[in-house]
Amino acid sequence: MNDNQERHLVLIGFMGTGKTSAGTRLARELNRSFIDIDQEIEQVSGMSVSEMFRRYGEQRFRSEETLATARLAGQKGLVISTGGGWVLKEENVALLKPVSLIIWLNASPETIYSRVTRKKSIRPLLKNIHNPEELEQMMSVRRSYYQRAADLEIDTGSCGLRQLVHDIAYYMKYGRLPENGQV
Repeated sequence: MNDNQERHLVLIGFMGTGKTSAGTRLARELNRSFIDIDQEIEQVSGMSVSEMFRRYGEQRFRSEETLATARLAGQKGLVISTGGGWVLKEENVALLKPVSLIIWLNASPETIYSRVTRKKSIRPLLKNIHNPEELEQMMSVRRSYYQRAADLEIDTGSCGLRQLVHDIAYYMKYGRLPENGQV
């Protein structure tokens, strides 16, 4: 197993940028296991992310997120999808950065708003967001965290899922995006 096969592939970014969709397909393409940190927390805690936010608040959720991250850091070669606020706790990044390639999936506030509002499930942090401008305010707080953590940024608003998966798999193999790749 070479170093790239042992390193985790970690997808970060705001909600609705395609982390889970891309992560699932990338794991299949790269013959790796896929872990969605939110789903990991739900499985361990026995409650949904929404329920945890409602009953215990964001602070408890962020603590669970760090515990899940610590468990994953000791493993090798996973494709990991993080929650949108995962980067806000520097300990999370510090745990995975040395053993991972971290890719920031990004999109415009309009694209993200369109994606997250057409889904049936309500995301806890969206209850007070009513338009793309309000979403942009929340995104602007996180932007510098994503930039510091990421080894690579890809705009998911300008490419389809198939192209995104191809570009990331290519990057993993060759250390660069293909000539027609999205950055």
